[in-house]
Amino acid sequence: MTGQSATQAANRFVIGGVEMPRPFKIRRLGHFGLDMEDVLAGRDFYERLLGFKVADPIDIGARLPPEDKGKFGHGVGYFMRHGTDHHSYVIFPRAVRARLRPRSNPEVAINQITWQVGSLREVVDGQKWLADLNVPIARAGRDNPGSNWHVYPLDPDGHTNELYYGIEQIGWDGFSKPKGMHRRDYMSAPDLPHRSEYSEVQEGLSAGIDPRSGTAPAELLEEKYDVGGILLGRPFKVMKIGPARIFVQDVEQTLAFYRGVLGLTLTEEVVWNGHRCVFLRANTEHHSLALYPMALRAELGLRADSTLLSMGLQLGDYAQLRAAIAFLKQEGVTIRHLPPELFPGTDYSAFAIDPSGHAIQLYYYMEQVGWDGRPRPADQRPKVDNQNWPETVPAASDSFLGEVYLGPWN
Repeated sequence: MTGQSATQAANRFVIGGVEMPRPFKIRRLGHFGLDMEDVLAGRDFYERLLGFKVADPIDIGARLPPEDKGKFGHGVGYFMRHGTDHHSYVIFPRAVRARLRPRSNPEVAINQITWQVGSLREVVDGQKWLADLNVPIARAGRDNPGSNWHVYPLDPDGHTNELYYGIEQIGWDGFSKPKGMHRRDYMSAPDLPHRSEYSEVQEGLSAGIDPRSGTAPAELLEEKYDVGGILLGRPFKVMKIGPARIFVQDVEQTLAFYRGVLGLTLTEEVVWNGHRCVFLRANTEHHSLALYPMALRAELGLRADSTLLSMGLQLGDYAQLRAAIAFLKQEGVTIRHLPPELFPGTDYSAFAIDPSGHAIQLYYYMEQVGWDGRPRPADQRPKVDNQNWPETVPAASDSFLGEVYLGPWN
């Protein structure tokens, strides 16, 4: 068995010659999405203030039946990116989405928690395996824009997860793939092997499609801040998304899904004010997903009708984190501090409240877990006093380690 095959033998699967307990292996949290009441205010927050770039708009309001068009407000959503992935953050109009695809749990404003796997075969074989386990699957195939192959399993609380492979990359000129190259959507898993992305693009170019007819964003702010020797429009740069933090009805049941079905690794558990909180990782980061009991939501004073505690954005360094807080306060954004005991492995952090009332965790450091799978003992972590942040922080053994941001900052 060679290459990227994923075949079952003796109740094990072989992925590229490596024996694994399931036919896919999640590598990282790839992107994340929110349904927002005011998606235009959301675009301003994430694009102008946080620096995400719009890779492509999508008019999902056009999918409404004729009698419903115009009844649910602005119908355009936005695929946004912080790096070269076509999208790492997605915001959609909540009312339109609710009309098109009603949720079993109306408190779920998260439209996707998306995990990257290593190959198309892992997506296809993963779909079959999930179906055999009777895991609810919303859909599978391939959508545009973004061009990534995927399958969408649902967790016990109704959160839509996505396993994907092959997201479009946006290069030095900033243009996304032209819509004329979105030549086919797939509503189901493809036959394997499938032709490469390169051959698809060459087909489009041969048909005379202008590669610069896609979407290219413009910088909205004057580039006046010296950030690591680079002039940027904000005094910080988003380097990575995650972790996602969600409230769930039954921690044990939801843990069984993310650990037993999707294969995330349990890093640590914390009990705070009697509430059990669990932290799971996809790679070497301390956690990329955290589960909190629903009863904790009111104690923290967060949005009362949402299952999202927060979504994380990692900035380039501690100085950028401090500068980001000052910048966002100046722009009128509410900044909150929550008990640091609830966020092991992240050191100093603050929460910016977006226009939908959701908390966006800004941080600079994530503890890394090595080959033995053990996190740093709690008594060896810095003691965070949210009332007194130091000017500088001492280096840790894993400072600046973990997933690396590739390419220029803007």
